[in-house]
Amino acid sequence: MKPIKWQHNLMVLWVGNFITGMGFSMTMPFLPLYIATMGHFTTAQLNLISGFAFAITFLMKAIVSPYWGKLADQYGRKLMCLRASLGMTITITACGLAPNILILIVLRAIQGCFSGYINNANAIMAASVPTEKSGKALGTLATGNVVGTLLGPLAGGALASVFGYRSSFFVTGAMMLVVFLMTLLFVHEVFEPISAKKMAPTKQVFKQLANPRLIWGLFITTLVIQAANMSITPIISLLIKSMLHNQGSVAMTSGWISSLPGIITLIASPILGIVSDHIGPEKVLVGGLAAAIICFIPMSFAQNVWQLGLWRTLLGFSDAAMLPAIQVLMTRYVPQSAFGRIFSYNQSFQAMGSVIGPMLGSVVANAVGYSGVFVMTAVLEGVNMVLLAPVMWGMRKETHAQANHAFEK
Repeated sequence: MKPIKWQHNLMVLWVGNFITGMGFSMTMPFLPLYIATMGHFTTAQLNLISGFAFAITFLMKAIVSPYWGKLADQYGRKLMCLRASLGMTITITACGLAPNILILIVLRAIQGCFSGYINNANAIMAASVPTEKSGKALGTLATGNVVGTLLGPLAGGALASVFGYRSSFFVTGAMMLVVFLMTLLFVHEVFEPISAKKMAPTKQVFKQLANPRLIWGLFITTLVIQAANMSITPIISLLIKSMLHNQGSVAMTSGWISSLPGIITLIASPILGIVSDHIGPEKVLVGGLAAAIICFIPMSFAQNVWQLGLWRTLLGFSDAAMLPAIQVLMTRYVPQSAFGRIFSYNQSFQAMGSVIGPMLGSVVANAVGYSGVFVMTAVLEGVNMVLLAPVMWGMRKETHAQANHAFEK
């Protein structure tokens, strides 16, 4: 059998992740404005409905991802990428045709149900890349989603301002159709379908993992990272407004401040992926958590946008360290036959972070002010590091002990 050229898969899947990231973020900036055109709502009603319409996609993603993961392990991850991209093509396009808010919310819920391109792209890449290059490959792949999510709001806002709100949905739907065709024609996966009777149940898979505590720790870490990144979403424009004192563009400044970590993550992820291949993903992950704590605490004391922007920029290095390290660790400690299910569970926890983060941010900001959001986030990261670090150090000692025992023999 001819071996798969993982570099070829990486290039195509990077573009797929990029467009998928844009697909989820292009409509975010003007979603409340789009909803406002569908009826007469008070400000409180509009805030509530917009928040629900935003969260329902991620909530449904969290619920259904394990089911798609099971099918991925049974029928192949490429098929799941095709299912996700075609499903998003239809649902996002239909959102642009929604006649009322109820239909829009239902469509966004269905969109969440059909998600799963990125985690299955990670699974395809993890299965095809040599172990010694997994950090670099998965780190590079992670930048596709980051860049797409970063550029999506800018592109969506530009389209909406020129051609109207609905145009962004149609363009995004067309882009997802391109992803479907690219994946169909150019992504190669060697996979033999497994019958439902022969496939091990998910509970048994978790019992057979070499280090199940580590995998569950990585799930929690993914949730915390996403919640930390999203906690600032509800308050960022209000925080920037208070710092600018009505001098300067709040919208533009908020956009740049929000984007800074993503820009750095784009640059640093492949580099830190290579570092992970040399010193071990465990060290890189713990270092990333420590760096996040160091960045979030000073943010709570920031007095102007320059100080906030500096620490947000440095936070990008933390994300660049943690996200690929999690993928590499799961690749190394999970059997290939369970990649689909484990990566899908990880996506579920990430989606839960997208729901929990903004909710926590809003509650804390209302209770103790904007600075409290950063303190809360630093505490979350700190608790996560305290719980995860001993598991990884113990695992690392066990690995070294096994290697020494084998050498002595």
